[in-house]
Amino acid sequence: MSGTNLPAPVGPVSVGEILRQGRNLLISNPSFQKWAASFPLTRLLAERQSNALFDLCSGFVYSQILLASVRLDLFTKLSGGPRTTAALAEDLGLSVDATQRLLRATTSLNLTDELEGGRYTLGELGAAMLANPSIAGFVEHHALLYKDLTDPVDLLKGKAQTELSGFWPYAKSGETAQPEAYARYSELMSQSQTLISEDILDAFQPSTPRSWLDLGGGEGVFAAALGEFAPQIEVTMMDLPPVAARARVALQTRGMSSRVKVLDGDFFTDPLPQGSSVVSLIRILHDHDDDQVRALLARIHAATEPGATLLIAEPMAGGRGADRVADAYFNFYLLAMGRGRGRSVKELTDLLTAAGFADIRPLESRRPMLASILVAQRV
Repeated sequence: MSGTNLPAPVGPVSVGEILRQGRNLLISNPSFQKWAASFPLTRLLAERQSNALFDLCSGFVYSQILLASVRLDLFTKLSGGPRTTAALAEDLGLSVDATQRLLRATTSLNLTDELEGGRYTLGELGAAMLANPSIAGFVEHHALLYKDLTDPVDLLKGKAQTELSGFWPYAKSGETAQPEAYARYSELMSQSQTLISEDILDAFQPSTPRSWLDLGGGEGVFAAALGEFAPQIEVTMMDLPPVAARARVALQTRGMSSRVKVLDGDFFTDPLPQGSSVVSLIRILHDHDDDQVRALLARIHAATEPGATLLIAEPMAGGRGADRVADAYFNFYLLAMGRGRGRSVKELTDLLTAAGFADIRPLESRRPMLASILVAQRV
């Protein structure tokens, strides 16, 4: 990979492209790399570049250090304050040497901090793990994804039989899954839905809508949050029968069963409730291919009146603070799942416009890596 034989440019070439090509020729030259690493004015930049490249190579190792920490419940065991390596070793069921190895690794990743006297406490990211318990569920869940990524080239060529396509029961068209399959993915989605619900209700203040329909509402986390936030709104959610059954139980536990109406149904084939003021699709569209998205948007258009609002919340490609999440993580995750893809605001805008929606605009989201927010008006 010397970088000296680059293909001839295709199409119009801008000044920026010429400069970028020159930069790449320079950086890919081993002699320049050696010089940059020793020259005082470029040494810091070269070191930063090397570290970034090494992080790409080591990402899987880092993820497994985090997985070990989750499975050993390390962060909870440090939540009470600093502890010695020996005390932690006994609590973790590891040797002192293995515990020291783990703690040095977690400290390098800012999950723990080393203190004087051979003691360790939570680092910034370890404390954040405690504040967001849903992350631990996703860390465990990623074991399936990593199996599917064992040969990423086979995955890209469509040759791989994936674990994730079995985890998400709706990913295989025409197949009926067992109830436990719906339970697994419903629990996983619910774990992170609370944060997304907060962000949506911060960005979109539902003061005037009379009725709100949440399609693919899972176990009703968002519907319950909406019902508590805006008691004047009639809230309805719809999901597949096994999921809807779980939602009724969860809503009853939260004391919200009288505030949220739960409908059984497949939003691609079953009739949608008519006349909702707002329809929300929260982490729904990126799970589906373009033809299915077009069909769903057309069905929502037919079920609503002019002036109704459609709200879409999901990680979006090219978004601020979400480019790695949507373009790298979710695109490969959905590839392993067997369908769907991350879309940019422009791609979603084009789909919405074609379906008969207008006044399409993004809203500010506190955590775009979890979900960017787009609203549109039915015309």
